Amino acid sequence: MSSQRVHASEQTAWVSAPAGVVYGLLADAVRWPLLLPPPVHVERMDFDGVRERLRLWDVRDGLVRSFHLRRALHPHTRTVEFEQEDTARPGAPTAGVWTVEEHGGTRSLLTLRQERTLEGLPAAETGRSRQEWQAEPAEQLAHMKAIAERWDRLDQLLLSFEDSVHVEGPAELVYDFLYRIEDWPERVPHVESADVVEDVPGVQLAIVDTCATPDGRTLTTRSVRLCFPSAARIVHKELTTSRLVAAHSGEWSLVPDGSGVRVVCAQRVMLREEAVEEVLGAGTDLVEARRYVRTWLGRAAAETLRLAKWHAQSAVRRLR
Repeated sequence: MSSQRVHASEQTAWVSAPAGVVYGLLADAVRWPLLLPPPVHVERMDFDGVRERLRLWDVRDGLVRSFHLRRALHPHTRTVEFEQEDTARPGAPTAGVWTVEEHGGTRSLLTLRQERTLEGLPAAETGRSRQEWQAEPAEQLAHMKAIAERWDRLDQLLLSFEDSVHVEGPAELVYDFLYRIEDWPERVPHVESADVVEDVPGVQLAIVDTCATPDGRTLTTRSVRLCFPSAARIVHKELTTSRLVAAHSGEWSLVPDGSGVRVVCAQRVMLREEAVEEVLGAGTDLVEARRYVRTWLGRAAAETLRLAKWHAQSAVRRLR
């Protein structure tokens, strides 16, 4: 027997950060994949200055979900209302509101109120599920609190950069090279092995061993890759990272460019502040750490771009 009820919950957290900073992090959902663990990718589909429609992909327990979210942003009252259009699973949050209250210059009270439709859940499961529903908002609040409380140095911890190459060949050949990451151990020297699962078309879960670190050690990463062939884009986020990197996401994109295509590798990184001196030595500051990560990740990206170019242009020459 199923139940058709609505469960409401409210949880709060004190945050040592200005209310405007906390609200800004809530409002800028496109940056969530780099700032918060579950989101993989967020795309803003519509926005009129107040109301927006988002498509989100997130990962929990090894499963990637996609859903649409409507939000209303109210900066004057520091509230964000949200409503989920398509429920990813029974009992998922369907509507709610984030509220940020100012308590002094650098202290805020963050509140998350949610409603969940219980339709489709057997009544016998309600008690056990309620514990899970309480845990998830608490996790969201904890992650937002942790990020917000680094507000005074967040700009130093975040970096973004691009590497690109022009390819005189069809975009399809380049995209195919980037998509078939399971073939990279035979094509890309710094990739030692790649295990890829694609149960849902276009959604790849990849475990990759690379030796692209400056000291030559093998690094194992798990990542989610969202492939959009019609848009010639592959978005990715690492689920496990190196000790120095707290979060790493990026995108491969192909843009028509004169006689061929411009291939861009954009990367976004958040440094793990407490690991900087541990990994790079005592006295290393964030400026040096940023330079180190930019060089390390940029070198690997540039090699992959160069090989993608060679692959596409060699195929074109063979066809002539």
